[in-house]
Amino acid sequence: MDNHRVIQFLGCVPLLQRLPASSVRKISQLLLVKHYEEEEYVAREGQPGDGVYFIWEGEAEVVGSVKDNDEIRPQFQLKRYDYFGYGFSNPVHQTDVIALSKLTCLVLPQEHLALLQPKSIWSAEKSIRTFSTVEDILHLEPMEVNIFQGITLPDAPHFGKVFGGQFIGQALAAASKSVDFAKLVHSLHAYFILPGDLHMPIVYKVDRLRDGKSFATRRVDAIQKGNIVFTLLASFQKEELGFDHQEVAMPSVPTPDKLLSMEELRERRLTDPRLPKTYRNKIATAKFIPWPIEIRFCEPRSSTNQTKSPPSLNFWFRAKGKLSDDQALHRCVVAYVSDLIFLQVSLNPHRKQGMKASSLSLDHAIWFHRPVIADDWILYVIFSPSAYNARGIVTGQMFNQKQELLASLVQEGLIRKVRSQTSATKSKL
Repeated sequence: MDNHRVIQFLGCVPLLQRLPASSVRKISQLLLVKHYEEEEYVAREGQPGDGVYFIWEGEAEVVGSVKDNDEIRPQFQLKRYDYFGYGFSNPVHQTDVIALSKLTCLVLPQEHLALLQPKSIWSAEKSIRTFSTVEDILHLEPMEVNIFQGITLPDAPHFGKVFGGQFIGQALAAASKSVDFAKLVHSLHAYFILPGDLHMPIVYKVDRLRDGKSFATRRVDAIQKGNIVFTLLASFQKEELGFDHQEVAMPSVPTPDKLLSMEELRERRLTDPRLPKTYRNKIATAKFIPWPIEIRFCEPRSSTNQTKSPPSLNFWFRAKGKLSDDQALHRCVVAYVSDLIFLQVSLNPHRKQGMKASSLSLDHAIWFHRPVIADDWILYVIFSPSAYNARGIVTGQMFNQKQELLASLVQEGLIRKVRSQTSATKSKL
């Protein structure tokens, strides 16, 4: 049986959406094919089974559970992508299953059932405690078919609300777990609808809009308090050979090993006499929450958020720690980082002493051109071509150290000057 077809099939089996790609890959190589004629017993109650059965073609029915109740009988009729078998603690079938037509099943043998109990959605080997922090942030708990739950970790970066990159990364993770691992995201478009509550879980509901031979499309809604707070549309493609060219060049910037880390830069800015005292005091007294991403700015400046500067920014980034070897995860990490210091660049030409501004992401788009390795250095090149009508737009390009273009990005957001409000005199009567 063609392994590509098997992988595509397994990507549509609800039981397997919680598995890391490495586990699904192994399962695809271990499956046995079994054929049954109409009315033939596939499983008999009390008899040992061969493992877990996945229906590839045809229909079957669980016998003895419906008790002639026509209303619930469809719940016990098994079709393509359905599955049955027995648990780890009981190696015998619990009921009879009979083929309603010619039936083909793919069977995962009993000795390999441990593959169905992964440590996380990204890795079958590592426990969550050994993850890179950003991998931990992007871990989701499968709740039901096509429904996942994410949380904001206590030590995760935030700005009084859920970080936009967390929405993008977690929603993309949910979408990625609903497609077969041979298909990878090549583009996504997202809208930020409402601020996210840091203290509440986020439910991600996936709609499988299309599953084709080469492409798949998913929509994901992030829900809190019954409201959709964020929505993402993503397209996935199976890798194939094609035309290849790159006309854009990576800008000439220092290599990351020659640049200061965020922690080193912060320490320098604490005592830099070129910076205003009020700014340095604010940094010194503010709680410092380290990012799960290592960042190195290419042009460390002595400017502050009160200083006018060009609408551009270049910085290198990589995940702190070693990520699991799953390209879907690495793209989710890039999506997470993509909202970091992105929209704020559109404010650079308008900064001045005493000005306070607020920014809020509205929509976000990413196109992935080539494979990414998110725990190795990636250059993020940001430019803001325009701001008007209280909206700023920023564009981005990401390159690896081989100067290959990995991704292109665009975001539009709301940027407003914060007006000081004079407090009204309250009556003491």
